[in-house]
Amino acid sequence: MDIDLRIAVVLLPLAAAAGWAFFNIGQAAIKQFQGFNSK
Repeated sequence: MDIDLRIAVVLLPLAAAAGWAFFNIGQAAIKQFQGFNSK
């Protein structure tokens, strides 16, 4: 199973952007959840 290099070149930045967005949203969600929890 040989992956075309062009597919990897397209998917790698998309995966990095998705991971970065998920990381940022996850941090905000955890902070918000902790805020609700402490009340």
